[in-house]
Amino acid sequence: MDSTHSDLQALREIVRDLAQRVEHLEHKMNAPRPVSEAPRIPPPQASQPVATVLPPPPAPELFDHPLMPSASEPAGLESRIGSHWLNRIGIAAVLIGVSYFLKYAFDNNWIGPAGRVTIGLLAGIGVVVWSERFRTHGYQVFSYSLKTVGIGVMYLSLWAAFHIYSLIPSGAAFIAMLLVTASTAVLAISQDAEILAAFALTGGFTTPLLLSTGENKEFQLFSYLALLDAAAVLMVARRPWRRLLALAYIGTLVLYIGWYVEFYSRNQLNLTLTFATLFFAVFATAPLLACQPESETAPFAAIPLFLAFINASVYFLQVYVMFQEVNKHAMAWFALALAAVYIFLSKQTQRYYPDPANIERLHFLHLALAIGFITVAIPIRLDGHWITIGWLVEAAVLLWLGDRIRSTFLNSFAIGALALGVLRLLAIDNFNATR
Repeated sequence: MDSTHSDLQALREIVRDLAQRVEHLEHKMNAPRPVSEAPRIPPPQASQPVATVLPPPPAPELFDHPLMPSASEPAGLESRIGSHWLNRIGIAAVLIGVSYFLKYAFDNNWIGPAGRVTIGLLAGIGVVVWSERFRTHGYQVFSYSLKTVGIGVMYLSLWAAFHIYSLIPSGAAFIAMLLVTASTAVLAISQDAEILAAFALTGGFTTPLLLSTGENKEFQLFSYLALLDAAAVLMVARRPWRRLLALAYIGTLVLYIGWYVEFYSRNQLNLTLTFATLFFAVFATAPLLACQPESETAPFAAIPLFLAFINASVYFLQVYVMFQEVNKHAMAWFALALAAVYIFLSKQTQRYYPDPANIERLHFLHLALAIGFITVAIPIRLDGHWITIGWLVEAAVLLWLGDRIRSTFLNSFAIGALALGVLRLLAIDNFNATR
């Protein structure tokens, strides 16, 4: 009986210990505690065998319980509002308050022009440095937004120092803005941030507009644009940021057209043609140097191909507009020279273009441009029936080459040239004999 009584007492101790552990776990999980008493185990009958008492199992650790929230789970709505939105609203409120205070100080002449520019520059630098704290804590998008604000404040401060207050000459303002652009580009590459690279290019192309004095400074402007374009191509060669190519080309084209409409004259032909050719060369080699992924379905993979086509077309039209009143027939030889350039680029495609899925596309695009320039050169140089004969001869040469190298691509262009020749023969040429 003493043995039975001791076994019963041990069972009761085990049950009590388990009940306390369960209560402790429920308290940790903030779960409602059920109101129940510890189960009572009736005393065993003398005729029943007494079970062997096993040691209690180890209590499960709290951080391994399946109902406990883990550290990797996303924070709740309250946490997100407290740590994200209220933080951003507070930052915006502080910036707005400081802006109104500075405006009030400026309006009442508490701070002079030099002080205003200094405050702007220090504020821009401070915001950029402060944004690094958020980036190190994982808020990269917010950090990049702050950097954009700080860099923009620096650009505007330098513009005000030159254009509004005349505190510094244009050369000093240009060098200072160039340093801001270069620093932004270095940050973009070191932090692998395409948005900062895009903002650096935007600031770079905006600098000539901010510092414009209405004077014709063709050499300085186009030299700066050429360096900026080369820097953009180098960034794209190191990072797969294809959209920078489109941004750089659009910025260059807009500034070039704006200058051309305002200042171009015929006595500037040689210098303007030199810079136009330099811009063409930079963007013609950009698709070969751009880092492309191995899949042709990757985002923006078609930008280098589109740029190659637009660059060739725009460059030919630029030169044609400048030469049409000087020597129109010289454009035929120019078109043939462009055709030779694109035949050479088509040979270099496999060497520089690392994407196997797009090698063939770029190769054929260069060949298509070469054939297109040959087709255009014929009506520019020849007249009358000779245009038709030239297109028919071109079709025959393309058919021969296509059959020799077994290329359906060349055969397609041969059919196009043949169609042009036949249509001109039927619709335009007049073979009526005259007496």
